[in-house]
Amino acid sequence: MTAPTPPFRDPRLPFAKRVDDLLSRLTLDEKTAFLHQFAPAVERLGIAAFRTGQEALHGVAWMGPATVFPQAVGLGATWNEELVRRVGEAVSKEARAMRARDERVGLNVWSPTVNLLRHPLWGRNEEGYSEDPRLTSAVATAYTRGLRGDHPTYWRTAPVLKHWLAHNNETDRDTSSSSVRPRVLHEYDLRAFRETVEAGAVAGVMPAYNLVNGRPNHLSPYLGRHLRAWTEDDLLVCSDAGAPSNLVDSEHYFDTHEEATAAALRAGVDSFTDHGTDSSRILERLRSALEQGLLTEADVDAAVRRQLSVRFRLGEFDPGHDPYAGVDAFDTPEHRALAREAAEQAVVLLKNDGVLPLATDTRVAVVGLLADECKLDWYSGTLIHRSTPLEGLYERFGADRVSFAEGVDRVRLRTVDGVFLHVLPSDDSPAEAHGTQGALDPALLAGRTDLPALTTDAVGTELALVDWGEGVLTLRAPDGRYLSVAEDGFVRASADQPGGWIVQETFRLEPHDDGHLLRHVGTGRPVQVAADGVKVAAPDAGDTEAEVFELVVAERGEDAVARAAAGADVVVVVAGNDPHINGRETEDRTTLRLPAHQERLLRAARAANPATVLALVSAYPYAVDVETLPAVLWTAHGGQAAGTALARVLAGDVSPAGRLPQTWYADDSDLPDLLDYDVIGGRQTYLYFEGTPLFPFGHGLSYASFGYGGLSAQVRDGAVTVSFTVANTGEVTADEVAQLYIRAESPSVPRPRRELVAHRRLTLVPGASDRVSFEVPLSAFAFWDVAHDRWRLEPGPYALLMGASSEDVRLSTTVTLDGEPAVPRPVGARGVEAVDFDEQSGTEIVDRTKVVGDAVTAVTGRTGELLYRDCDFGTGVTGVTVSVAGAGSVEVALDGGAWTAPLSPDTPTAGPYDYVDLGAAFTAAGVHDLRIRLRGSLRLAHVGFSG
Repeated sequence: MTAPTPPFRDPRLPFAKRVDDLLSRLTLDEKTAFLHQFAPAVERLGIAAFRTGQEALHGVAWMGPATVFPQAVGLGATWNEELVRRVGEAVSKEARAMRARDERVGLNVWSPTVNLLRHPLWGRNEEGYSEDPRLTSAVATAYTRGLRGDHPTYWRTAPVLKHWLAHNNETDRDTSSSSVRPRVLHEYDLRAFRETVEAGAVAGVMPAYNLVNGRPNHLSPYLGRHLRAWTEDDLLVCSDAGAPSNLVDSEHYFDTHEEATAAALRAGVDSFTDHGTDSSRILERLRSALEQGLLTEADVDAAVRRQLSVRFRLGEFDPGHDPYAGVDAFDTPEHRALAREAAEQAVVLLKNDGVLPLATDTRVAVVGLLADECKLDWYSGTLIHRSTPLEGLYERFGADRVSFAEGVDRVRLRTVDGVFLHVLPSDDSPAEAHGTQGALDPALLAGRTDLPALTTDAVGTELALVDWGEGVLTLRAPDGRYLSVAEDGFVRASADQPGGWIVQETFRLEPHDDGHLLRHVGTGRPVQVAADGVKVAAPDAGDTEAEVFELVVAERGEDAVARAAAGADVVVVVAGNDPHINGRETEDRTTLRLPAHQERLLRAARAANPATVLALVSAYPYAVDVETLPAVLWTAHGGQAAGTALARVLAGDVSPAGRLPQTWYADDSDLPDLLDYDVIGGRQTYLYFEGTPLFPFGHGLSYASFGYGGLSAQVRDGAVTVSFTVANTGEVTADEVAQLYIRAESPSVPRPRRELVAHRRLTLVPGASDRVSFEVPLSAFAFWDVAHDRWRLEPGPYALLMGASSEDVRLSTTVTLDGEPAVPRPVGARGVEAVDFDEQSGTEIVDRTKVVGDAVTAVTGRTGELLYRDCDFGTGVTGVTVSVAGAGSVEVALDGGAWTAPLSPDTPTAGPYDYVDLGAAFTAAGVHDLRIRLRGSLRLAHVGFSG
């Protein structure tokens, strides 16, 4: 007799019942084993192994050749949700097709990144969409919908949002804490996640490495309080790589890994990404935690349930019903066309005095370090197709009308013995290009050792030197390979491009005696010349064995650029960054300025030919002097079709219509501290910045012109309906991005200068017009009222601002909204939570306990002050009580009056979470502003009143 089909195999049953059945059949050990990233098979039940995590930020990454789309910040610059949805769809189809050939390719994709681009020096700026939460959410929602697919039951891939929460620094990223006040939390950081999750195409989130308000994100109480309250779907929370161990090893938040792992699981982490494919240590910690009573089987079940829910949605248990099982769309003509379309739509024209578009017969000099490059980043796939700006311009204008100068410095390195570094000729190795075969963890890919090490001879080899800024150099041999250091320590010309988790192709020239040491950045060790070849010194040798080199310059890059520029009608300087150097994951930038090498090239081109166009190809904004430049463009690294797209825009085949997804500041002095996450108090992003940006949020020019008119606005049915007409008044077909901003005109608290609430990208032929309508819910006008711990729509006038950027307003009107008037804080009845301040100086928010809650403390070495406006003490109070922990003092005052005597524990409390209540006489009645002063390391959690 045939055994009956178990319920978990029955596709007629709801997923929830099938998950229940499967859970009931698994042993505790089997369930526990599912909690590591690499969940093993359960052969007795016919359950396959499963891996959480497949990078797919702008194409399937790490697993070999795939279609490479523009970087995420470039997709954000398109302001086009429908385009981004199609990109997500193409990426997920390729993931399915690649998995059919290679089961290592996962369907639980760790994309997109919805961290807001609050600070342009963040090393991972390339991974986000925008500094604005609504634009970020709109683009992320589109991408996840494409990744998910449109079947009502089964998902093509299961997207996981990164990185929860308030994560914008690589500097000390696993130990730094983001101090996030409630208004910033709700109005800014949570908003991008919330609106994307509520859209229904998200399978989970990944917590970030950092801490928020003193508590590691992998223990975030917001996972339960907010994230899982936004949807009825089971959301899978996957840890970031190594983050569970960080709870003990670097953050020292717990004494033992058993405590840490248990706490993370109870907080809502369902899958532990730690120690690569080796699950033994995580499973040992989990089993020990169960034995110690730190976890229950119910805790394990909750996490496994959420993982199984994703696996069921991916069709794993229903191969005959999975509509995506046969998807084989890979590198299709449609995907190639889409990659080009996305790259074209991502180009932003920042300035144009009429030099663009270029006439067909223009003689073009294309110069610069990125002129003949198609750069990839850490989260790219391997290129199948490749297009550089030079190749694109050759194709568009003809090779006879295009000249080229890269602008590298051509140098030789001479030793104290008078010989030069020499690259030995070698047969081209049969080894495949880096990344061709794919890798679950490309950080583990080793450098090549099959090529000969450098030697020395009397003539030497001329090397192409590029200074990428901060003194970080690359050196390239004549055959195009970069000098690199493999595990054996020898220096070889072996890399196609700089890359890797630890880049092995960068060096520094450090002044030493009458020459320079050549120090390898990846190992930190100087280069020496030995009998068996050129290599880095031994780890314990210091600089004693280092070679001292003289840099002999054959040609400066600016000389070659000037020659090319002088013979052209127009010069296109292609400048920007290498995504693996000076600004990437693990490394923040230190300045907005272009590297000095590229500044030299730009000056040389401009001096030789005033018709100089600057094309910035970069993962982030720059502060550049644009006054004397007739045209400036920006695009993120645009993937496989980047060069063709840029050339088509320069030639006018496509009118540019990308828009800046973040503010371009004019100078480093405009920036807040990298670790200042208070966008309100710090006046950050276009929402609050009061200075003059180099280019504002939403900015982008066109080869056409557009008129706005016919404005109407109505308040009805819980929304503001806004309509207006956009007309193409130019001579070419072009896209316009119509943007709607709002502003509270009489706010009782600081509100944004203007705030994006809707946008639409539309295509118009010359003379055509289109009616644009937006329906903005009244909830979009609300703010988080810290006095009452909820959203509140304030009554009064609100400006509606329509135009082509946050500063280019073409139409405006005002609507008056009914709302809920401000009510004083009832502090006499319930006191005040310390974290619910209106204003502060010299304080930071910390964890009240290791599980939940916030407290406030003074920044080390400073006196902290907190202000709570409009506090209602009722008919009167006669005493104050403060709940504190640690050592230090608290003082209280009303309005501008005198401070109370300091309240301080007789002795410091036993630990930072051991709170005591301190009381004193305090008289107040009616409504006043309450001020609190903090000194020392004392943590203040709550202030109460009595009498």
